[in-house]
Amino acid sequence: MKKLLVLTVAVACSAPWLTAKGTDDRLHDAAAVFHEIMATPDKGIPQDLLNRAKCVVIVPGLKKGAFVVGAEYGKGFVTCRKPDGMGWEDPAAIRVEGGSFGFQIGGQETDVVMLVMNDRGMHTLDKDKFTLGADASIAAGPVGRTAAAETDAMLNSEILSWSRTRGVFAGIALKGATLRPDMDDNRELYGQRLNTREVLHSSMATPPAAQPLISELDRYSMHKG
Repeated sequence: MKKLLVLTVAVACSAPWLTAKGTDDRLHDAAAVFHEIMATPDKGIPQDLLNRAKCVVIVPGLKKGAFVVGAEYGKGFVTCRKPDGMGWEDPAAIRVEGGSFGFQIGGQETDVVMLVMNDRGMHTLDKDKFTLGADASIAAGPVGRTAAAETDAMLNSEILSWSRTRGVFAGIALKGATLRPDMDDNRELYGQRLNTREVLHSSMATPPAAQPLISELDRYSMHKG
């Protein structure tokens, strides 16, 4: 039994779903995911919601473990609007773990996008760890550039979320998932082990690898005055 357990752990740790990309590569993927979703107006994130959003979270290639039952894992980035509403802060690296992601993920990779819609949701990002659906309310977002957020859940939720799997883009509520800072990846980007708050409220130079993501956000979202 002990040998079987050791073998199972070894196989799981060597599985492709745990193979980490470099931070620069993930930033490139995050920019590409956002561009591809927003470049299809009839199937993208509603423009009015994006314009109102305080922060954006993008997790390219969130994975569900093939060997560890119920294990979901992803690495991505969060960025918030600058205090004057003109542009976006440098992105902070985050980890997403656990939770219930619904039928779309299955055993595959899926891209996840979340919009943080109000100040309370934005302040939740400052925590060392928080759980979607518990520390911050979350709902599946509507699809389509002109779609209306008609339900009370969407209107009142602090976070709205979507997923894209095999080209299918849909709203999905990631209840039970935890988000935490990825301080090691932040060190790769900024030279220091920083938490989310320290990155978002810093005045450090923007890493070159982060510029494409910021440019895509500027392209598709209106500045807030």
